Amino acid sequence: MPFAQFKVPAGTLTAEDKQKIVARTTDLYAEIYGERARPTTVVLVDEIPDGGWGVAGHVLTAAMLNGTA
Repeated sequence: MPFAQFKVPAGTLTAEDKQKIVARTTDLYAEIYGERARPTTVVLVDEIPDGGWGVAGHVLTAAMLNGTA
């Protein structure tokens, strides 16, 4: 069963954006593994609360990523 997990800052994607991620990821797995993979492909889009993640020892916020902090 192909599986993909995306972690994104909360509130940064619309429902349409999430649908695109799910559809395109499923298409990619089907392209690689064949159509037999499509019905069993699982895609998770996890929204992480603002400030709930970091890089290189620094907590990141949406404002920092948007250049407004």
